[in-house]
Amino acid sequence: MIVFDLTCDDGHRFEGWFGSSDDFAAQQAGGLVTCPQCGSAEVVKAPMAPAVPKKGNQQLAGQPSAPVAGGKLPPEAVVMFEKVARIQAEALKTSTWVGDGFAEQSREMHYGERAAEPIHGQTTPQEARALAEEGVPVMPILFPVAPPDELN
Repeated sequence: MIVFDLTCDDGHRFEGWFGSSDDFAAQQAGGLVTCPQCGSAEVVKAPMAPAVPKKGNQQLAGQPSAPVAGGKLPPEAVVMFEKVARIQAEALKTSTWVGDGFAEQSREMHYGERAAEPIHGQTTPQEARALAEEGVPVMPILFPVAPPDELN
């Protein structure tokens, strides 16, 4: 079982338990995942952060323990992150995962050696900078994406 934090288009947060990421996607596509507060079927995964405690010696005296007072984001920021996550998820639906071949395939498309198409994958920060310096139009994905063969 996998637990996802979910949110509806009205901003209600709740959690759902699924057998796998594919189970969630199938139920969501079928309109079976709905908000328990308002009944909306416009439900997406909410950004989640694991609760990993710091070692006792990692916090300097006098330093705040969280970048935001109280350790919570303002509601406007939560809404913004949820919208960005939805936009990214929609964009990835029409994009092809190319894994480690991202830099090479991006260059091939940029220089007309292959047909242009939306792709996503992984590369090193140095290689991403080199692509940008060459004028190859690339951008980072804001929220992590698991390679298809690593999904539950």
